[in-house]
Amino acid sequence: MMNSDALQQLLTREMPYGKYKGRKLADLPGHYLGWMAGAGFPKGELGALLALMYELDHNDLRGLLDPLRQGRSGLR
Repeated sequence: MMNSDALQQLLTREMPYGKYKGRKLADLPGHYLGWMAGAGFPKGELGALLALMYELDHNDLRGLLDPLRQGRSGLR
């Protein structure tokens, strides 16, 4: 699910439940993403986005989101 739309959703979609409810998926801490990877991601689109964010974090690729973040700052 690695496309520009999915990356954009990481910056806009919020975690709907749990300890980090309300936090943008892109801002979830790595240790939480790692825990969730071990426990199992939820089904559906949310799970796919969390798995993508986990892969970005695990492979030290969070920087791929920086240009999208900068582009969003101009929209406010």
